[in-house]
Amino acid sequence: MEAAAEPGNLAGIRHIILVLSGKGGVGKSTVSTELALALRHAGKKVGILDVDLCGPSIPRMFGAQGRAVHQCDRGWAPVFLDREQSISLMSVGFLLEKPDEAVVWRGPKKNALIKQFVSDVAWGELDYLVVDTPPGTSDEHMATIEALRPYQPLGALVVTTPQAVSVGDVRRELTFCRKTGVRVMGVVENMSGFTCPHCTECTSVFSRGGGEELARLAGVPFLGSVPLDPELMRSLEEGHDFIREFPGSPTFAALTSIARKILDATPTCLP
Repeated sequence: MEAAAEPGNLAGIRHIILVLSGKGGVGKSTVSTELALALRHAGKKVGILDVDLCGPSIPRMFGAQGRAVHQCDRGWAPVFLDREQSISLMSVGFLLEKPDEAVVWRGPKKNALIKQFVSDVAWGELDYLVVDTPPGTSDEHMATIEALRPYQPLGALVVTTPQAVSVGDVRRELTFCRKTGVRVMGVVENMSGFTCPHCTECTSVFSRGGGEELARLAGVPFLGSVPLDPELMRSLEEGHDFIREFPGSPTFAALTSIARKILDATPTCLP
């Protein structure tokens, strides 16, 4: 019998999106968080699975630190952020006794937890599950992809920053996607300039255009550039909803545009 027929699995989820990058520090968790919020504001029901086991930041970005994961008749109940259960979260951060506790595990234990996250979390009905992954193309990535593979549709959003060194590392992630059969929905260039909090003018702090060029060379869609915004950083630190609170920011426009492209492309990009 297929895994999708088992109780407590991902059978009720319409679309699964992996957020990947071959490099750390490019803002995968930021993109995952804001994408989930933008999809929620578009009327979708969204879950986030945080498989960055050594650096789980999703609980903080949603202001959910200290929340507990509870058992239910179908396994683990995710952490719901509102009464309507429009956003739900699962992260190893909810399983640690102390927030600064280090996860010092070997590969097999990490892989076993990822498989348990996939099989034992009672997500229920979701329009999108966003999977926030660790840097690189490590065992955790393989374990995540293999555990999710039975639950098509599956696609990847690849995050880079504009600098050549970042683009070079992320190019390897695109190769990883091809080798593992994961469809790339598109490339997002994060930290693309700095938005002034006073005049909203965007200034290029790093080089620019690397993400767009990477997408062109790889033959995949370029979904957009997300500039740095102090209000976005503050919202992530304090667990606030940037999408709701700062609709006048150029960063808001960039994030909502990316979410709209994903919504528009979902029926054709994913089987």
